[in-house]
Amino acid sequence: MLDKKDLALEEEEDERNLNYNPPAQKSLQEIQDLDKDDDSLVKYKQTLLGTKPMVAGVSGPNVQVTKLTLLCNEAPGPIAIDLTGDLNSLKEKTFALKEGVKYRLKIHFKVNREIVAGLKYHHVSYRKGIKVDRVSYMVGSYCPREEEHEFVCPADETPQGLVSRGLYQIKSCFTDDDKNVYSAWDWNLELKKDWDE
Repeated sequence: MLDKKDLALEEEEDERNLNYNPPAQKSLQEIQDLDKDDDSLVKYKQTLLGTKPMVAGVSGPNVQVTKLTLLCNEAPGPIAIDLTGDLNSLKEKTFALKEGVKYRLKIHFKVNREIVAGLKYHHVSYRKGIKVDRVSYMVGSYCPREEEHEFVCPADETPQGLVSRGLYQIKSCFTDDDKNVYSAWDWNLELKKDWDE
């Protein structure tokens, strides 16, 4: 897991005092052991957490982001970013989108050991060193399971016009409510007039 001081994104703190104290964190086993005599609660927890004990990925981080996919019906092929290897190598690659198209981001991730609360995806876009956009999406809270979880962000549209075309540097990160940074990566997106340009 990354240290939050290594994160390039500035967090916008809510300055209101909400007097909210989160409950003490419990392990998955403690949650499963609670209220064993209440059949309805046991069935409900099995629906949420599954019936098998989760043991996958014990040695790695609790949350692993595996892939980011740009979903666009007009794209000639899939646009996917593998996040399991060397994240520094992504700075050398450039992914392309056509101007004026609708797209969605799909995040693939695994939760390995304990329930994680308040996962968020953030990214900041830069053009020629100037910040042009900032996006944050609440992904939600997830329990561990063997299969990957997927989250699809709301639809967005690429800008269009001569001025908006060109290379964008994007700094992305995946965090939780406790500001733990599970993954952070930089990538490049080029906005083109047409797909085959």
